[in-house]
Amino acid sequence: MIRVVVVDDEALVRSGFQMILNASDGIEVVATAEGAQAADVIRRERPDVVLLDIRMPDVDGLAVLRKIQELSEPPHVAMLTTFDTDEYVLTALRSGAAGFLLKDTEPEQLAQLVRTLAAGGVVMSPKASRALLRGHPGAGAPQDAEVARVNLLSDRERAVLVLVAEGLSNAEIGTRIHLSAGTVKDHVSSILNKLRVAGRVQAALLAERAGLLGRNGDNPSRDNGR
Repeated sequence: MIRVVVVDDEALVRSGFQMILNASDGIEVVATAEGAQAADVIRRERPDVVLLDIRMPDVDGLAVLRKIQELSEPPHVAMLTTFDTDEYVLTALRSGAAGFLLKDTEPEQLAQLVRTLAAGGVVMSPKASRALLRGHPGAGAPQDAEVARVNLLSDRERAVLVLVAEGLSNAEIGTRIHLSAGTVKDHVSSILNKLRVAGRVQAALLAERAGLLGRNGDNPSRDNGR
């Protein structure tokens, strides 16, 4: 059972997400919270996944994210936002968030997105992420030194990186390219070390900036959380 906490300042959003997810097999919303209560609720409930509003009137979603990242075993966090060019999203991704969801995500997609997060995958729409980078060129524009690190990757590692950016978990990547999950895990660790990034989302953003994803079209599987 995947345990989820939903954090949002709007009661309608909290109840809507709770109703949708509780109707899905293998997922339970164990708590919902407004921003001021969020850190304490998450610390108490120890969920696998947190859906966290990035903009709340009483407390900054980024501040809640920082508190979550301080836990000994932090959950996988996806930021909730209304706008696909939210100026805070890049900061959140670089601060450890595992992706972001638009609040108007289709109900039938929401459960799969949560399962992707729980499995360690990345949740980030290619359309939204590209709009985000275009909207904040100073924060997301390619930097030669960073993009050049992609050249350090082997062909196999590049293939794994593209699948990481699609949002696949290690097990799903292994199935796709016929490797064990353990071998994929080793490749992912090597990729993160070579790219000098802290996590899968940062690696995915760098892959997109380096132009790796455009070679395979728009990667529509990322829109449904895979």
